[in-house]
Amino acid sequence: MGPMTQERTATVSRTTKETDISVTVNLDGTGKSDIETGIGFFDHMLESFSKHSAIDLTVRCKGDLHIDMHHSVEDTGIVIGQAIMKALGDFAGITRFGHAYVPMDETLSRTSLDLCKRPYLVWKVHFSRDKIGEMDTELFKEFFHALAGNGGMCLHVENLYGENCHHIAESCFKATARALRAAIAIDPKLGGKPASTKGSL
Repeated sequence: MGPMTQERTATVSRTTKETDISVTVNLDGTGKSDIETGIGFFDHMLESFSKHSAIDLTVRCKGDLHIDMHHSVEDTGIVIGQAIMKALGDFAGITRFGHAYVPMDETLSRTSLDLCKRPYLVWKVHFSRDKIGEMDTELFKEFFHALAGNGGMCLHVENLYGENCHHIAESCFKATARALRAAIAIDPKLGGKPASTKGSL
């Protein structure tokens, strides 16, 4: 089977004293999700991330929510990033770059990313509230930092403008999903080779 037909899937599990997490991804899926983190708004964001990236995503997270949500959110980002990295294999043949603008009512967010195995996060997002539902808004940066660091992504996420914190968070997840969808797509012109003048990422 060639790169156009071979499914790129991976399952990664990670257990610490703080969290027990299992993630399965299918990069050539249709955006089906089965998410259970114990954090309602985070589940909603990950379901949206799966739908708009067209990545099938299963997440099971049992974390120390009696303390707070920090470990569960950050560690879920770590494991999703690791699963994407594993499913991409040697990264050869992928488009590599992706970007997306996503509007939600009064809000507009933009993500640009490079799947280059040199992780970096630029996060230009401000929330006027400390929480959305029960979730601390400061944890969104922790999630994307973990996702980028473990998924080999140079990831730039910006909220260009907006007022409603729910819209700001959701547009960031959707924009990242759309950018990732473009970046992981197989580019037939590459003939299975890396999209790099160096010949290797």
